[in-house]
Amino acid sequence: MKNKAKIAGLLFIYTSLCMGSSETGCMETGSTPLTPSLTVNQTILTLNSHSFNAKQKSSFTVGGQTEHIERGLTVIHFNSSDTFEFKTYDTYSNPEELDKLMSVLKQLQSHKATFAILAHDSAVNGELKTSTELTQMGFQKLGALKGRQAYIMHNFNGIITEEVNDSSVIISENVPNISKDTKIYFPKITYDFEPNNNRYIAHAGGEIDGVKSTNTKNALDENYKKGFRLFELDIIETSDGKLVAAHDWAMWARFTDYPGELPPSHSEFMKHKIYGAYTTLDLKGINSWFKAHPDATLVTDKVNNPIDFANQFIDKDRLLMELFSPMAVEDASQHGIHAMISQEPLLKIKGDKLQWLTINNVKHVALSRRILSAQKKLMLQLRDNGIKVYVYNVNFDPGKDETYVQENEIGLVYGMYADKWVFDAITIKDSK
Repeated sequence: MKNKAKIAGLLFIYTSLCMGSSETGCMETGSTPLTPSLTVNQTILTLNSHSFNAKQKSSFTVGGQTEHIERGLTVIHFNSSDTFEFKTYDTYSNPEELDKLMSVLKQLQSHKATFAILAHDSAVNGELKTSTELTQMGFQKLGALKGRQAYIMHNFNGIITEEVNDSSVIISENVPNISKDTKIYFPKITYDFEPNNNRYIAHAGGEIDGVKSTNTKNALDENYKKGFRLFELDIIETSDGKLVAAHDWAMWARFTDYPGELPPSHSEFMKHKIYGAYTTLDLKGINSWFKAHPDATLVTDKVNNPIDFANQFIDKDRLLMELFSPMAVEDASQHGIHAMISQEPLLKIKGDKLQWLTINNVKHVALSRRILSAQKKLMLQLRDNGIKVYVYNVNFDPGKDETYVQENEIGLVYGMYADKWVFDAITIKDSK
């Protein structure tokens, strides 16, 4: 009761001030009275569209729920004033996505649905081939959209509103009252898969005490106990040519407060612990750890000389090397080394990618989960031909963590590079 009386008093004072003087700096509310009930019950839509030039992540927020989006054009369909579904079309890199976008826009308009659109990064590669058709549909600015432009649109109250900018566009609008729209335009796609702990690679040894990318013995120990059996380590060289585990020298220097020249010598590297607590690993330490854990597999990053590294590792059969050039993959294949081709050389393969992978006995692929929507056809081809795709950039985008990938993308791809073990809720079978 005291709080209600206090609010009523404040509203009385505010109203008196506004009515008593046209000079006071009161909020201009137009014909809508300022009432607590309207403020509390109204759903707000905020659209944040950032082009490639803005170097920011685009997002939208509905009633306090924020979703960060990926490259292309994202369509948000409102089932009611505060419930929605959405889908991103990578219209920059995939012409088929533009055809799908046009189809859903026609359906939305035909059914008089309430929806919004926003762009992220770049939605246009050259020009939209359907620009004339978009203009005829009422999307004047979308039809004229250029590469690397920010764009937003909504059709609240039946009126198409659009804004374009070379860098960023940000707006907030009240979502109008919408009669319940039960039609689903973007049904969630789920994929069947058999749970298995060889679907999960501990990224840089896995997280320890909330710290990522340490590449340390402590991280290996901790994440082995949690259930990981595949462990990625970044392999780089010291100034005297010794192989050690560290993401890069700048990060290692931050982790250790090392003030000297980079890269350090092997002896300097071994003197310093990560954050003063976690033990670094050279090749001797890596071999020792994997010898003590005979059911664990090492997945390498950074190193691109498969023959030299495999000859120094304790067990070539428990080694999976991410490689960054066709030549390195071919060298690995010729010497019986398990190769995981990285994204860049995979996408640069001309002609039949599957045939090239088969000839070179490549059964594993590493690529960013951020390209899945644009490369879905390729992902299905790889999956259906028994090639295991592991995605990285998990936790790279807000909300796109291990649980998200597990629930939405495993099955389309085989597995992921994970910082955390979050898979106890599912049945994990030991890898073979």
